[in-house]
Order: sequence, then structure tokens, then C-alpha cells
Amino acid sequence: MSGALLQWARSLVGGLPRTYWVLWVGTMINRLGSFVVPFLALYLTRERGYTVEQAGLVVSLHGAGVVIAGPLGGTLADRVGRRITLAGGLWLGAAGMLFLGFAREPLWIAVAAFTLGIVGDLYRPAVSAAVADVVPPGDRTRAFGLLYWVVNMGVAIALPLAGLMTRFGYVLLFVVDAITTFLYGCCIWLLLPETRPTTRPAGEPRSAGPHAAVGALLAPFRDPVFLAFGLPVFVVALLFFQGHMALPVDLGQRGLTPAQFGTVLAINGVLIVVLQPFTGRVLGGMRRAVALAVATGLTGLGFGLHVLSDTMGLAMLAVAVWTLGEIAHAPVAPSVVADLAPTELRGSYQGAYHMLWGLASCAAPALGGLLLGRFGATTLWLGCLVLGCAAAVWHLAIAEARRRRMDALRAVRSDVSAILD
Repeated sequence: MSGALLQWARSLVGGLPRTYWVLWVGTMINRLGSFVVPFLALYLTRERGYTVEQAGLVVSLHGAGVVIAGPLGGTLADRVGRRITLAGGLWLGAAGMLFLGFAREPLWIAVAAFTLGIVGDLYRPAVSAAVADVVPPGDRTRAFGLLYWVVNMGVAIALPLAGLMTRFGYVLLFVVDAITTFLYGCCIWLLLPETRPTTRPAGEPRSAGPHAAVGALLAPFRDPVFLAFGLPVFVVALLFFQGHMALPVDLGQRGLTPAQFGTVLAINGVLIVVLQPFTGRVLGGMRRAVALAVATGLTGLGFGLHVLSDTMGLAMLAVAVWTLGEIAHAPVAPSVVADLAPTELRGSYQGAYHMLWGLASCAAPALGGLLLGRFGATTLWLGCLVLGCAAAVWHLAIAEARRRRMDALRAVRSDVSAILD
């Protein structure tokens, strides 16, 4: 039994380079203090006296900053390097966290939320690009899965802890989040070498100058295969970010305390920690389009089940269902982006992917707050169910075009994975 367990553990973590593990450990440090964004809506409504609609708009301003951070961080990762983009973005993010935590006037809270969205997410495309740089194509899905696993292991610990820490004041959440973010930046600066490729496959032109930078920034949005893939990803992100705004407010209106909400949402992190390591073989035996369709459908179903979340048990059940969708989606989607991206534009493509999540984080709180405030929880959660099912069908509809693109890329490039789409 112990031998089989050891063999499984080696198959899970073996073959990944030291550079990858620097990113993995730094992410763990950061996520152990990831308190602010999931509790931002509660902070605004309970500590600052905002209405649901006002809180939704401020959280959306944070999302608007994230929209800018995606392509900006991706372009910086390609032009000036992964290491400086990572460390600089994390240090700026720590400062932005303190800015928001100590802002008191509504204007400065809005400015701080927008600023934090930009500087706090600059590092994300660089992380994904660095993983694609150092991990062999066949191991990328596993590497992205392990990275997402450690994110949620940290979140599973951080969320209930944050719920308890609110008893001592919300400012403490901002301070601890800033400290762990700063430490992540120090870890990157001291231990991570530059990973940006210095050579390119034959046939990929070298770009230089401001026009080339703009072209690199726009390249993913001129790629019809990437855009078709991005649409259902955006829908999944819209659903996911209801957990940051509409869900805590809805559960609060149903009588759950911040500590109880933290416990409910911790189910998400706990299930990912327990189940994510076992999903590699299941996902490895599926075409990526099918895996993404299943993931999207489960996400829609899970959020749809929140229409029944009148008790902690039912709320936990709904979170468990959409978590299964998240577990399947998280490692597969960025591996698709890594394969679609030209070598010298990995940061830009990952930045565009993160921009979709930023757009969703901008639109979802305002949309969710509007639907919840004016039409009620039933309309919001059933709408999530319909959107999730439609996006799942779309993933299957676009599969053939991406398969043709991947087959063409594999014929001329060695850094494209052999996983079938």
C-alpha cells in the first residue's frame, strides 16, 4: 500500500523542474493570506455601510483594474521578462492592498479598489507564461493543476481564518494579505531565474519596437480560434465571480454570519485540495473540449443550485457541485492557451486569458448585484444555470476548428502538447 502511494506521489510531482517549485511555494505563501477579495463585498456592506448595488460597483471597479492588468502584465512578461514582472507586480500589489485597507472616503475607496485591480494582478500572466516556459508540453496540464491545487489549499485555510479575523476588524485582513503578497515577491526575486525564452522556433519572427509591442498585445484578439475558446471561458468566469459578490450577500440575507460564509466557501478549497491530485488520469483520458464542456456544465449547475441555499448544508452542496467544474476547468484551460500561443507571445496570450477573467470580475459583481437587488436570488441563480449549459454546448461546437489548428501547430512545433482537443 505504501509503495503504491509512493509511486502515485512520484507520478504526481515527478519530472517538474526546480523553477516551477519556486512558483509553487511562493503561491502557497501568498494564498495563505488571501483574505481581501472574497470578503470585499462584506467589508463594504457591513463595515462601510454600502448598499448591495454600491458594493457591487466598487467590486466591479476592482475588476476593471484586473481587465487592464491582464494584457499589461502579459506584455511586460514578454517584453521585460517574467522575473521583474512577477516581483514588481507583487510588491505593488502589497502596497495597493494597504491603500484600500486604510482608505475611508468613498472616492478613495473606489480609487484604491481600481488601483489594486491593476497592480494586484500584474503578476498572474507572468506566472502562467513561466510555467509554459519551464515545464515540458506533456506535463503542463499537470503543472497547472498542481499550481491551482496549492492556490486552493491556501484558500481553504485562509477563508475560515479570515471569517474569524473579522471579529478583530477588517483592517487586519488587508495587512496580513499585504504581508504575504510582499513575501511572495521576495521569494521570486531571490530564487527565480529569468525564464523568458531567448530563442524561437524556426519560422517565428523576432519582434522589436513599440509597434511590435502593440501587435503582440493585440495578437490574441486577432486569433479567431482563441476568441472562440475565450467566449465560454468568459461565461465560466462570470459564474465563478458570483461567489465573490452575490453569493456572500445572498447568504448573508438568508442569515449566515461571515464566519459561516467562510466555512461554506472553504468547501471549495477543501474539495480541490482533496480531489485535484486524482483528476490527472481522468482528464488525461478525455479530449480537452469534452473536459471543458463537462466543467462548464457543472459550474452552471452548481451555481443554479444556490436557489435552494437556505441552510449551510444546501449551500455547501451547491459549492461542492460548482467546485467539481472548477477542478476540471482549471488545469485544462491554461494548457490550451499555452499551446495556442506562439513562443514569443506566451505572456500576451496568457494576459489575454487573464483579461477575460478580469472582464468577468468587472461585470459579474455589478450584474449579480443588480439581479439580486431588483429581481431576487431565484432569477440570478437560474440564470447562472442557463448560461453554464449554453457555454458547455459552445465548447463542443468549436472543438473541431481548434483540433485542426492544433494538428497544424504540432506539424511545425515541438512545444505543443500531444493531448487531443
